[in-house]
Amino acid sequence: MEFKEGSPLYAHQVEREGGEDILYVNYLGASFVPNIAESADVMAKTVDALIENPNVSRIVFVQQKNYNYDKQETNYLIELAQIYVYLIKQEKILSRQSLFATSDEDFARRYNDVFSFLFLLKQDPVAAYHDLKKLLIEERIFIDKLPEKRKVDEVGYLHLLMKTFELMESTKILRDLFQYLGDYKRGSREIYDKIFKADTIPNFTFTRLVLDLPDDSEIIDQYKIAQESFDESLVTILKKKSESKYIYHLTPPENTLEEDYTLLLNLARVVLMEHQPKAEEFTDTERTRQVFFNISKDLLQDLAQTKNIDLDYAGLNKLATILVRHTIGFGVVEVLLQDKKLQDIYLNAPIPQTNIFLRHGDYGECTTNILPSQEDTDSWAAKFRMISGRPLDEANPILDTQLEIGTLRARIAIIQRPLSMDGLSYAVRRHREDPWTLPLFIKNKMLNPFGAGLFSFLIDGSRTLLVAGTRSSGKTSLLGSLMLEIIPKYRMVVIEDTPELPVESLRKLNYNIVRMKVRSAMVKTSNEVSAEDGIRTSLRLGDSSLIIGEVRSEEAKALYEAMRVGALANVVAGTIHGASPYGVFDRVVNDLNVPATSFKATDIIAVANPIKTPDGLKFMRRLLQISEIRKHWKEDPVAEQGFVDLVKYNVEKDELEPTDDLINGDSEIVKDIASNVKGWAGNWDAVYDNILLRAKIKKEIVDISKKLGNEKILESEFNALSNNAFHQISESVMEDIGLPTGERVFPEWQKWLNQEVKKRKL
Repeated sequence: MEFKEGSPLYAHQVEREGGEDILYVNYLGASFVPNIAESADVMAKTVDALIENPNVSRIVFVQQKNYNYDKQETNYLIELAQIYVYLIKQEKILSRQSLFATSDEDFARRYNDVFSFLFLLKQDPVAAYHDLKKLLIEERIFIDKLPEKRKVDEVGYLHLLMKTFELMESTKILRDLFQYLGDYKRGSREIYDKIFKADTIPNFTFTRLVLDLPDDSEIIDQYKIAQESFDESLVTILKKKSESKYIYHLTPPENTLEEDYTLLLNLARVVLMEHQPKAEEFTDTERTRQVFFNISKDLLQDLAQTKNIDLDYAGLNKLATILVRHTIGFGVVEVLLQDKKLQDIYLNAPIPQTNIFLRHGDYGECTTNILPSQEDTDSWAAKFRMISGRPLDEANPILDTQLEIGTLRARIAIIQRPLSMDGLSYAVRRHREDPWTLPLFIKNKMLNPFGAGLFSFLIDGSRTLLVAGTRSSGKTSLLGSLMLEIIPKYRMVVIEDTPELPVESLRKLNYNIVRMKVRSAMVKTSNEVSAEDGIRTSLRLGDSSLIIGEVRSEEAKALYEAMRVGALANVVAGTIHGASPYGVFDRVVNDLNVPATSFKATDIIAVANPIKTPDGLKFMRRLLQISEIRKHWKEDPVAEQGFVDLVKYNVEKDELEPTDDLINGDSEIVKDIASNVKGWAGNWDAVYDNILLRAKIKKEIVDISKKLGNEKILESEFNALSNNAFHQISESVMEDIGLPTGERVFPEWQKWLNQEVKKRKL
């Protein structure tokens, strides 16, 4: 059943289909998604329609998607409609005679009370039930205070209320909701979520794309994106003279299909509507997508033969991919995630009226030609709830989760009412398919070779380290690159509330990793373990490096317990919001209530922040400083000189520079590391030589990559091989001469590099 364009909003009609009468209600053009559980107005309008059509067995709200309520859900509302009709027509409950009113004052009072009940009956039967119960109690109290002669006159009204109350108690909707009435709060509609859950039947796609290029714009760039060659999308970067933002214009393959292919997709969509995956199937999204992809291919092939439409192998895969994307997938968001140049994607409420915004690696903040539909974004929210196993409702209006589609990885942050007044909003942070590495950061100038060499030295020295910075500063990416510097033979325990660190990639490189997913600090209740308990549990899992995705809340106390236990044994590292070492101290001690003395368990704070260009239109991610935390201070590390910079960013040179403290050997942390290595204790020149050696190796990787024009050398696989070769060569040189000097180690490592490049034909 489809309403024609221009049909009146809320118009309804009954269609006989498959042996049952179905009530269709038109919501095309409505500014919201019709939902009986969430909307009192939708429930009331539906009951009104059922008063006229009491014999239907299903209700379908027609919009860009159809929302189907089954026989049981329909019967709940039919009962309410029948009670309403009975009270109005048979009992004539609003008449003066039925209200047993002997005075105008009594009639007005009782009429208002009963009218209010009838009004609520159609839109909030639980509230109507509570009001009626309260009215009964008040009426009994009122009658008890009357003289005996008056009681005879009033008892008729009391009997009417009691009869109506018994009718309400006998309804199936209240019987099924009875167990939840104790937690019911007036005005809240969460109770109806227990029994009203519409089946959402998606169409092919509802997201609007403005495909025409603006007349007053200039094409700046154009390129193609794709996960597979048959699924290419065209990206055009445009610039209007009157606007500071660039325009990211997307043309996905689904918007350039031939008519025959569009017909096949619409036909296949109708069939797939009956095979939506169950909630539990979303816990294994990769398998579910593969199953649906195979089903889609078979279905499309059969339909093509039936309709005599030519469909080759590439076309079949293309249509199946699109069909999966717009049925059980995430529509245009999946297409955007294919673009390796994108960093963030923003869907701001009200989503249907607001173009998607994004952050591009080359062009900064961009607007787009994409206007998602409310239906799509609501559907995505439901899927993310199922994938994460976390709530997203009025009581929990924030959801942090992740999306993994093949090699595509992204962090998803969703907010909804009441936090987001205009409805759902999304922030999508795209992760690289492969982890960031220190050589990659050198190439992108986030840090220089010396900073990378110092990081390598500190990680090998098993220090406790926090990577600090503002949002979008690259904290998590930098922490992931430092994980690659840990020797693979050592075990890592990774604790995150929303998985973002490149654990799976490191496992493929034979790193020894255990990942623990803990409850988000944003979630009030969950069956997940708290971050605090997760950290404490990690200490019982054996000798391991401990990596914390982000220090947010009360788990900070447990983290510092772990730091105190893990110091001098294994790396303990994590990320935290803070723009300076003191900012981190202030957050940890004053906001998260960690004792100041415990904060001394931190050895190193690395601060990364975005640096804006002079025109203010772009920003560059930069490591601003690596600072050590000294242990002599008692109350204020700033006043007592507890923070000492080892390297610091020079804004004029756009370069990290070692400080005099580091150059002159006045680093307590570095000297402490050296004290545990034979030949380094008291030999600052040898220690500093090792830092420079590591820096030289990182620089050589970047240089050889540039020389050969091959960026694979910068990626995690080669980085892991290089680190392993470095450690083996260093160990061999130490056995030979007692110290891993740069003049001996570097030529040997360089020889290995040349052989490896030649062997791999890089």
